[in-house]
Amino acid sequence: MQHNYQDLIALFEQVFFKQYNTRLIKGGDEPLYAPADEHCAYHQIIFAHGYFASALHEISHWCHAGEQRRLLEDFGYWYIPDGRNEQQQKKFEQVEVIPQALEWAFNVAAQKKFHTSADNLNGYLGDTAGFKAKVHQQVLTFIEHGFPPRAQQFIEVLTQFYQCSYPVTAEQFSYLVEDSVEGSVDNIIKSDDERRMAISEIREKEQSCEAL
Repeated sequence: MQHNYQDLIALFEQVFFKQYNTRLIKGGDEPLYAPADEHCAYHQIIFAHGYFASALHEISHWCHAGEQRRLLEDFGYWYIPDGRNEQQQKKFEQVEVIPQALEWAFNVAAQKKFHTSADNLNGYLGDTAGFKAKVHQQVLTFIEHGFPPRAQQFIEVLTQFYQCSYPVTAEQFSYLVEDSVEGSVDNIIKSDDERRMAISEIREKEQSCEAL
């Protein structure tokens, strides 16, 4: 399936511009949210390099930000780039759980694979599995109690455009577990039975490695 950033720009314009005076804009190296000012009459969600994933991530932040934050550059959020220390990374992850949960839902609606991101390759990585678990739990909370209104609107239009079932359900969000033998390889766990089977396979691999 084709995933073109131009489609996201058009869909966002269709759903949100008239009510929120906001446009999705292809940018350069760094994403940015720029509120309207004397140089531009509308708010801009600027995503990096025409990347589809960057567009969905920046939209997720916009869907989470309240009315007052949407009047501030980058929503007034604290941000330190790649290379964060442990304390800085923990703070970063705290503010990323909800946006990445929304981003995951957007990807499911667009029938596109999603990966959580600690966005700190040159700094403290921390508990990446724990961060994934928090994002996954937040998705389940949204499914049970409802997504934020603008996120719900965008999920709906994405499912229509990419011909995905609506509403999204918990079964569409596979929880990822790190395989201790394979290192960075993720096993997709869709049920308790599969989780038990995966754990059993991991233990068998560990025993085989020990035998060698």
